[in-house]
Amino acid sequence: MLRVLILTYEFTPYLVGGVGSHVSELVPALAQRGIEVHVVTPRWNGGEHYEILPGGARIYRVSAPSMRNDEDIVSQVRQANRQLAEVGGQIIQEHRNKFDIIHAHDWLVAESAMELKLTYKIPLVATIHATERGRGRGHLWSDTQWAINSIEQRLTYEAWRVICCSHYMYHEVQNYFGVPENKIDVIPNAVEASNFMPQGTEDLQTFRAKYALPQERIVYFVGRLVHEKGSHLLVEAAPLVLQEISNAKFVISGKGPMLEFLLSRTVSLGVPNKIFFTNYVSDEIRNHLYNVADAAVFPSLYEPFGIVALEAMAAQVPLVVSSVGGLAEVVEHNDTGITVYPDNPESLAWGIIHTLRYPEWAHQRTDNAYRKLRSDYSWERVARLTTAVYDRVSGERVISGW
Repeated sequence: MLRVLILTYEFTPYLVGGVGSHVSELVPALAQRGIEVHVVTPRWNGGEHYEILPGGARIYRVSAPSMRNDEDIVSQVRQANRQLAEVGGQIIQEHRNKFDIIHAHDWLVAESAMELKLTYKIPLVATIHATERGRGRGHLWSDTQWAINSIEQRLTYEAWRVICCSHYMYHEVQNYFGVPENKIDVIPNAVEASNFMPQGTEDLQTFRAKYALPQERIVYFVGRLVHEKGSHLLVEAAPLVLQEISNAKFVISGKGPMLEFLLSRTVSLGVPNKIFFTNYVSDEIRNHLYNVADAAVFPSLYEPFGIVALEAMAAQVPLVVSSVGGLAEVVEHNDTGITVYPDNPESLAWGIIHTLRYPEWAHQRTDNAYRKLRSDYSWERVARLTTAVYDRVSGERVISGW
């Protein structure tokens, strides 16, 4: 039986971005395959300090330092990594150094993962979910960004193998960090489709009435309100859509630094009554909003994968996405969704109008998307492919020594 130590900065109940959701779903799927999984993560948002999940995975939540207002993210991460490394080392020693793999998810746990690798001579696998240079659309604008980029590059160098979630990220990691192409594995994200079916006791029509009038068509966006996710493009596209589809209603879920700007922009565009900002919503409310939406729209400027597209596919809501990064791989134009030009409100408006105007075509695309989701983006498949990477690394470790 393989024994794996997973390091992640996010794990349920602390979920900020796609990393936390990915690891929280991957861990039980790996345990179901018979792998002994130990997860070390900061305790940012509650949860037991030690927990054994159904299936046997063991979770160690480490008390992490609170961030001071004058402290940058890299300093905070380094403090947390010292504690992650300490607890990780204790776990390894308790099992007499008999771990087959250390698996690090992104730069946020890189320093603890690399320290444990070098101290205990355990092969390191790294999943790169995104890059700082990619977020900057190929540029690094600050000392903090340069520091993060440096940590990412060293992590890919120290890793025995590197996992990326899309072929787009495969090329990004190869080009930015000089990683040999035969060192990288592409393993996609996934979602559990059953989680997005209508559930709960609340009637969906009653729920829908909280966000839109009965005659309005809901266009839904969920994500962090940051530039790279493109929520500002949806706001800019809204008046163009309303010229053609006057009963459209835009619902935007999420929080982030762009919220005040977006609120102000809706007023200056004259559409404040047609755009509903929900702020952060729970998974249950998010899923209900998917269930009542007429279109889900994700106009990202940078998207290593785009797990929100899988969520919409699982909820069987028509998709409109920008043709960037992993989104362009997940969503096939006119087959599983509509893809539009990135950073282009006019193109985005066209995609939304087309989706709302031709519901029969949209329904056919959602059927295709759901079939593709079930065949290509299940956690069972992701766990199987990840296990194959573990088997390969542990096998090579035996042959090559250290």
